[in-house]
Amino acid sequence: MPTWQILLIVCPLIFMAGFIDSIAGGGGLISLPAFLLTGLPVHQCYGTNKVASALGTTMAAAQFYKNKAVDIKPALFSSVFSLLSALVGTQIALRLPGDLLKKIFLLILPVIAVFVLFFSGKGKQKEIKLEGKKLYITCAIIGVVLGLYDGMIGPGTGTMLIFMYTTFVGYDYIMASGNAKIVNLASNIAAAASYLIAGHVLFVIMVPAAVCNIAGNYVGSNLAMKKGDKFIKGLLVVMLISIFAKLFYDTFLVG
Repeated sequence: MPTWQILLIVCPLIFMAGFIDSIAGGGGLISLPAFLLTGLPVHQCYGTNKVASALGTTMAAAQFYKNKAVDIKPALFSSVFSLLSALVGTQIALRLPGDLLKKIFLLILPVIAVFVLFFSGKGKQKEIKLEGKKLYITCAIIGVVLGLYDGMIGPGTGTMLIFMYTTFVGYDYIMASGNAKIVNLASNIAAAASYLIAGHVLFVIMVPAAVCNIAGNYVGSNLAMKKGDKFIKGLLVVMLISIFAKLFYDTFLVG
């Protein structure tokens, strides 16, 4: 497929992924399938998507830090484990055959989609926030588990991080979101670096995709209060069903 046709498929969907992610979360459920729709080698889809996502996450993490919505020491501690675990997860993904990796993703996608759609923002904040050793041990475990998942698969990581930080640590939603962005950035950097070293990043596709992702985040954040969470999640459902049906048909039914 010519590059211009790939960009015609990817760019609008990546813009929408950024738009959705800025309001309701779950943008990764659109961005990775968008690349898979192009028919590019699976590892190139993962690598190109991961680098573009890392750039978008960098901006979001900086905004949370700027607004003092990050508990920085636990976030950095968790990030170390997330980074190391993501390196392991990415190496596993790189060693799996592309067709198998795509099938694993398609089997996991509906489960993650259900979690994002019905459980995002519903982690129950503990009455007493963890402190001391318990806080750091819990943050380390969260970093290891979600870093491994982000390195291997990716979509839904941010939502699951927020859920775990509210439920098991006791952060409010804003602080949980800020810490989630820092930890997610660490795992994104680890995975992006691994794919870059392995030569699985198409810069001619990645750069426009990153620009579209950032633009989508910008537009979405400005429209968040006008349309609201339910409208955006409804849009996410429609897009997910359409993309998943196409990918499932191409992967399991054709031939």
